[in-house]
Amino acid sequence: MTILTVIHIFIVTCTLQGQPVETGLEVLVKSKFEILKGKKVGLITNPTGVNRDLQSCIDLLYNAPGVKLTALYGPEHGVRGDYTAGEIIGSATDPSTGLPVYSLYGNTRKPTKEMLKGIDVLVYDIQDIGSRSYTYISTLGLAMEAAAESNIPFIVLDRPNPLGGFRMEGPLVREGFISFVSQYPIPYVHGMTVGELALYLNGEGLLENGVRCDLKVIKMNGWKRDMSFEDTGLPWVPSSPHIPHAVTACYYPATGITGELYVASIGVGYTLPFQMFATEWYDADSLARNLNSLDLPGVIFRPVHYKPYYSVSQGKMVHGVQIHLTDIRIAPLSLIQFYILQEAWKLWPGKDIFAICEKARLDMFDKVCGTDQVRILFTKTWRVDSIIDMWTGDIPAFRTRAGNYFLY
Repeated sequence: MTILTVIHIFIVTCTLQGQPVETGLEVLVKSKFEILKGKKVGLITNPTGVNRDLQSCIDLLYNAPGVKLTALYGPEHGVRGDYTAGEIIGSATDPSTGLPVYSLYGNTRKPTKEMLKGIDVLVYDIQDIGSRSYTYISTLGLAMEAAAESNIPFIVLDRPNPLGGFRMEGPLVREGFISFVSQYPIPYVHGMTVGELALYLNGEGLLENGVRCDLKVIKMNGWKRDMSFEDTGLPWVPSSPHIPHAVTACYYPATGITGELYVASIGVGYTLPFQMFATEWYDADSLARNLNSLDLPGVIFRPVHYKPYYSVSQGKMVHGVQIHLTDIRIAPLSLIQFYILQEAWKLWPGKDIFAICEKARLDMFDKVCGTDQVRILFTKTWRVDSIIDMWTGDIPAFRTRAGNYFLY
């Protein structure tokens, strides 16, 4: 075999293995913005709305021939990503384009008719992370409702789900627990791209009063449900301050629910957000040993000691575990935090973190779970077995319904 043959085989192999995924934004650009020609466009986006060359969809639409970008709308953290989690954002003027920026995380979470005045079409381009409590999908649904009520077409530029398209975990949101962190009755980990989710919300009549918007999803090219984000070849722009890397999206469901209690440090306020679970009273070695003895698939626990720079236990030494996902495909992501609580209870019986936390944080935990039954059932025995049925029971029926809206 000649050197040239070897090089040729290498190039072909790399090409086959590395077919790039094109986002909905990139497909739109390749079409020369045909669907938006002659339209006044409102754009819901943030720093994640970029192409593979990291050009912002704001700039691409603002400079697109025949397209009139008229207004910007920002979710939690803002259009430019310069606000922290939960920080109320006011409307302003974008310094780069001079366009009005309407906040969808301030006095209103849903675009008003005044905000949509003069808009011919509303476009959504935001990278999501695949977990229900991440508020961008709540913004998506509420914006779809507003578009329907104002008879404005709605276009979603689709992007990959960094958790892939197969994983679904957690109960549907129960009546009485709808909130901005659980806006729609879907599982905690929903297994859909943002475009598919938009189709699901619209098609299942889940928008307020069952309204349906004039919805168009611009599909990706090349994405497959079994892909990790790294497989896509796309750059990751931090989707929020505490999701700096694509892999952080995989850790978010592993600790984010119990992190709402503000009792244990989950690495937010340290260098590894959502990858840690530590308190001031845990014994790190004992906790790690107990957890590793469970032989949970796809995860290993390492004892750690650190001082958070801010947030829970700021400046104080905490002890616990770092979560190492060795195989994201099989790890029980959203149940990991409950296994940690289970083993912590064995080691420190009577140390009830639900009793320690403030009432408002307890309410937020229930809202993020989508029900209070997870907490009630779990704290009866402090065993994961007690919530397994609730955690998995809604998934088969949801998977069947959701499959009607899969695009890939």
